[in-house]
Amino acid sequence: MKKNMKEISFTSIDGIRVGHAEDTKAATGCTVIICEEGATAGVDVRGGSPGTRETDLLDPKNLVDKVHAVLLAGGSAFGLDAASGVMKYLEERDIGFDVQLTKVPIVCGAVLFDLAVGDYRVRPDFNMGYEACLKARDEECPSGNVGAGTGASVGKFLGMERAMKGGLGSYGLQIGDLKVGSIVAVNALGDIIDPESGEILAGLLDEGGKRLVGTENIMAASYSERKNIFSGNTTIGLVVTNGIFTKAEANIIASMAHNGYARSIRPAHSIFDGDTIFTMATGRVEADINVVGFLAARTMERAVVNAIKSAESAYGLKAHRDLSL
Repeated sequence: MKKNMKEISFTSIDGIRVGHAEDTKAATGCTVIICEEGATAGVDVRGGSPGTRETDLLDPKNLVDKVHAVLLAGGSAFGLDAASGVMKYLEERDIGFDVQLTKVPIVCGAVLFDLAVGDYRVRPDFNMGYEACLKARDEECPSGNVGAGTGASVGKFLGMERAMKGGLGSYGLQIGDLKVGSIVAVNALGDIIDPESGEILAGLLDEGGKRLVGTENIMAASYSERKNIFSGNTTIGLVVTNGIFTKAEANIIASMAHNGYARSIRPAHSIFDGDTIFTMATGRVEADINVVGFLAARTMERAVVNAIKSAESAYGLKAHRDLSL
């Protein structure tokens, strides 16, 4: 890391609060990132199986230019219901886009597929979204089996019996007054790689459940077989910066942040993943978009790694730390 950069907590970015709620028995949860003052936002959705909310608003040609919260949730499309609880929380505090009659909170969101882990009949809902808001703090953000990462898993090309535990992670960097941080729920079809060492941290296990075999190796060996692997994928995340940016620029930052997925997830953006990254810019510091873009990618890749290293074995899934014993 360059000497002029320093690591920071994701929640140290002014104006940002993060809250989590989960049902550990059912193996699902949600994470909400709140900016009560509103933040300029962007998004980039990749892969073939996305589940999102209010992403059309982030098109630069559309009216609304600030969002008040981003929801990351499990539960597949069912989990989008948790956004209603987030809206209720914000409306009660008179936070939102002023339409004269009331203020409409702008809550964007994305979901991951965790129905194959735990009890598929329990999903993030209105109450869980509201609870996550009540728990929102600007203190150190927990990681691992928490919030949207509760039921997350990775390495599922050959089924859940050879998959491993995913989770939630975050990471931030600061240069001078500029701050950039990422938070992510890692729930990939593929393996998780540490870009600095090239080591596979978690992913597809061998039949004995003791050794990582490399998802791309197995996929390449069976290239002629067409599979429907809808057993639970999609990595969803958010980049937050205190930089001053337009909505169009926020979308570019989200796009550049996907380099962090590409460096730490193999393969990323598959037809069975709905990989999504949002951007929130709180507008405090003048900054070059190219600098923020590469910091977005850097913080996102480290957030992915932190999610996997923080995860604990659960629901019959081994975690990275189990392989290190």
